[in-house]
Amino acid sequence: MVTEQQVRESLEEVLVPSAMRSLVKLNLVREIVISDQKVDITLVSAALNSSAQDWLKSKVGDTIKQLPGVSQANVNFVQAASKEVNDVDYVVAVMSGKGGVGKSLVAALLGIALARQGKEVGILDADVTGPSIPKMFGLSGVRPGSSETGILPVLSKLGISIMSINLLLEHEDDAVIWRGPIISKVIQQFWEDVLWGKLDYLIVDLPPGTADAPLTVMQTLPVSGVVIVLSPQELATMVVKKAIRMAKQMNVPILGVVENMSYFTLPDSGKRLELFGKSKGKEMAEIAGAPLLAQIPIDPQLAQLCDEGKIERYSSETFDSLSQNFIQALPIKTKQS
Repeated sequence: MVTEQQVRESLEEVLVPSAMRSLVKLNLVREIVISDQKVDITLVSAALNSSAQDWLKSKVGDTIKQLPGVSQANVNFVQAASKEVNDVDYVVAVMSGKGGVGKSLVAALLGIALARQGKEVGILDADVTGPSIPKMFGLSGVRPGSSETGILPVLSKLGISIMSINLLLEHEDDAVIWRGPIISKVIQQFWEDVLWGKLDYLIVDLPPGTADAPLTVMQTLPVSGVVIVLSPQELATMVVKKAIRMAKQMNVPILGVVENMSYFTLPDSGKRLELFGKSKGKEMAEIAGAPLLAQIPIDPQLAQLCDEGKIERYSSETFDSLSQNFIQALPIKTKQS
């Protein structure tokens, strides 16, 4: 007789339309009942429209009937909201009190680092009025699948699930002119209504400041920790201190500090120029009581890859160091409930 494990392994090969992740990784398999040569499978319909459900019903039935000893396969759907299906182990927010310091860049690099480690990763772009994650990942013009019960995130080439307001706008340069409460509601919907499925890590790219949007994330999402991003300018570090204090006041652990645009290396001589002033990375790390994860230089290659939507191709010694330090800093504890 076929086993439940064999059935689940077969369902790992069935990719959900639009999401391009398996039924198992999206946590859509509710129940498997095996009786003699018959297999009954119950799937959750969260975020799946009727055409996707019909296709999956046919595909799953054909797949299971190919298993040895199975003569009949029945597939049924039950309704459930996305938030009832999602199973995210850790939520890591990337924040800074100052705009323009590279939070989105760091969020993207951290997600890529985890994905290269074989982790199931998602990126929630909470910078609703200044979204840039889709552009960096080459997802401009891509539309997420959806139904009345939820939204399917878009999958990057490396397999990172991504949701951003720019994926829902008609044109990527359309302005989002919304007040704070509406922006906060959208962020909450991206957490509750998007079908993230099973994720090891969800990286949240926060907007600058310490107002409505970051507060919503801190209070609504089960944030395991934050990564603070800064640039060397004295003005930037002054404002970043506010983000550090916010995290501490909200009792959210600071996992580490990343200094972006730390220096520029002259290609001919290899000399480092501190274009924006002396590094403040170690100082901020001490204030935060967290490790300095990396000092990212101004890298024309990285800038070009971001502009071309090919950030997942980036590789450098600094990125390797950031990846290693970040993974070492990640929390080791029981799952978020």
